[in-house]
Amino acid sequence: MHTYLFVDGLDVVARSDSRMAGLDPRQLLRPGGPLYPTDMPRKVDVAAEEQPEPGPDRLTIRIRLRGEMVIWSDVMYPGPVAGAIEEVHFRLRQYLGEVERAYAALQSQP
Repeated sequence: MHTYLFVDGLDVVARSDSRMAGLDPRQLLRPGGPLYPTDMPRKVDVAAEEQPEPGPDRLTIRIRLRGEMVIWSDVMYPGPVAGAIEEVHFRLRQYLGEVERAYAALQSQP
């Protein structure tokens, strides 16, 4: 089972490095887990090289909270038109709502 991270309809993991697959959603989405922002910036592994077993290569993003904004930085993927996306901003309420919605959907699966 993999986590898919979409920003503006773009799969961040696949566009960043096609060898990678998102880590287990039970790890990333759990309440208070790695995707929850804190005032202190932190680096979070969100994907690993996909092989029969996860390889040593990791896709890591930096997550921080600035006021009412969640910021993902240290990302690098092609944008929808031209140029690279290196930083993404989310409204805190919407961001937390999506993480919580995804976790609840995961919990309701058999």
